[in-house]
Amino acid sequence: MNSYDFILIGAGHNSLVCAAYLLKAGYKVLLLEKNAFPGGAATTEPLMPDVVSGFKYSPCAINHLFIHLGPVVRELELEKYGLEYLWCDHVVFCPHPDGKYFFAHRSVEKTCEEIARYSPRDAEKYAEFIDFWQRVIGFLTPTFNAPPKSIIDIVSNYDVAKIKDFFSLVGSADETLDFVRSMFTSPIDIIDEYFDSEFLKAPLARLSAELSTPPSQKNMAVGSIMMAMRHNPGMARPKGGTGALVDALVRCVKDLGGEIKTDSPVKSLLIDDNQAEGVRLTNGQEYRAERGVISSLDAQRLFLHLVDPSDVDKADPKLRDRVARRITNHNEAILKIDCALSEAPKFIHHNHQDEYLIGSVLIADSVTQVELAHTDPNIGRIPIDDPSMYAVVPTMRDPSLAPEGQHVLWIEYFVPYQIAGAEGTGLKGTGWTEELKNQVADKVLDKLADYAPNVKSSILARKLESPPELEERIGVLKGNYYHLDMTFDQMMFFRPLPELANYKTPIENLYLTGAGTHPGGSISGMPGRNCARVILQQERSLSHALSNAGDSIKSAAQSLFRIAD
Repeated sequence: MNSYDFILIGAGHNSLVCAAYLLKAGYKVLLLEKNAFPGGAATTEPLMPDVVSGFKYSPCAINHLFIHLGPVVRELELEKYGLEYLWCDHVVFCPHPDGKYFFAHRSVEKTCEEIARYSPRDAEKYAEFIDFWQRVIGFLTPTFNAPPKSIIDIVSNYDVAKIKDFFSLVGSADETLDFVRSMFTSPIDIIDEYFDSEFLKAPLARLSAELSTPPSQKNMAVGSIMMAMRHNPGMARPKGGTGALVDALVRCVKDLGGEIKTDSPVKSLLIDDNQAEGVRLTNGQEYRAERGVISSLDAQRLFLHLVDPSDVDKADPKLRDRVARRITNHNEAILKIDCALSEAPKFIHHNHQDEYLIGSVLIADSVTQVELAHTDPNIGRIPIDDPSMYAVVPTMRDPSLAPEGQHVLWIEYFVPYQIAGAEGTGLKGTGWTEELKNQVADKVLDKLADYAPNVKSSILARKLESPPELEERIGVLKGNYYHLDMTFDQMMFFRPLPELANYKTPIENLYLTGAGTHPGGSISGMPGRNCARVILQQERSLSHALSNAGDSIKSAAQSLFRIAD
């Protein structure tokens, strides 16, 4: 049996980050990936090479924001390993049916100038809105970059600027209560409080719902940071696609002596006397972990599928039931649409500028449309009558992703994982079929063509992925790439459960990382870094304890010899 200090299940970006920190500390590390290449939900691949050539697309993540709130890129020296971020100076474009449009720059001032063309009052309020959420981000960032139960680590992350942000939000008793009230309300309540114009409210609601909750969801006002973050720290994409981040991490891990084995799906964990000792692959191969096994899978797949029930029950008799029933996973998922285009979309009814396509393109006609885009999937309905969507043309910022003059179109469209009334049919019994997938994609592209009429005629090839296909490819339950809901009740020290929230589990030497742990999904590397931090602190404590024990034994022996003398 091959032996390592630590074995990581999965080689997504968080696993790679965690492995890199453990390797830097001198440990021997192995990553086991079920797919033919590492990356998980952070890959870039050829787009239908049997149909068109020279096009590359990112099947899942594309815009990187949260990773710039932490030190992962700097600490792991990823630029040395080939990572280059391309920043977007134009971050959001959203056309409105009445001819208005929301066009956001990275600069708040320039964005306010754009808004002022239609509503001077909303422009003024937008500056206040962003200032508030920027201070919230400053307040929250130290908690993102530390284990959620480690008060010392969290406090040590605060600098003078972040402390000022904190006190600016919680000044007097009334101000503190008002801040708490704001955080417990919904994104649309906050948006309505600040703004009058639908052309502005709808895209802000759409971005706030990127945490996969409707804008009316109480306790989720924090979703509003999704727009504020596009201003600062800003929105960027790795040159060459999201997979370029993974490529840099793979080079880093291998340079530090780590091993990555692909096409190596884990079948089960090896547990002995409540201690994780290794893993067994589906082909029967076993690997020994001397110090720990780290899973980047969600807690439900880990404890309900990879660990023998008797081993879970010995560690905690309530855990299997709590993991199965207490962790919530909504029915909202993604239909992914990727197209190779002969030319870029042209928004001819909205004073088209190519700069519109640098950042994110939102189709959000009204707050009601956005609300239905998220509430319909949860009850099993496809919101197809009036589609809202999130689109990106990454080749406008990074031409290397397509042949000269041609483009790639990336579309995220919210749909149900399980279609109501179609139980037991289609792929995995979800109701999704090839025919339905294509019908829905046609409707989505028709809607986009209402604004950019040349889109459909410019499509050279398209690739579609339904929720059960996404689930199968990257191994996420119900096609939820956040692993589990990103609602307040499952964030920070509640994620995924209080007893699992600090990356540790009741089974000794078994740890969790990935999107299902604090601070959650997105491209950030924070769950990987925080998990490694917990492990290394524990290892140092153990070494210190052993050193102290050795000193005590030595002192006792010396005392015995003195007595003997």
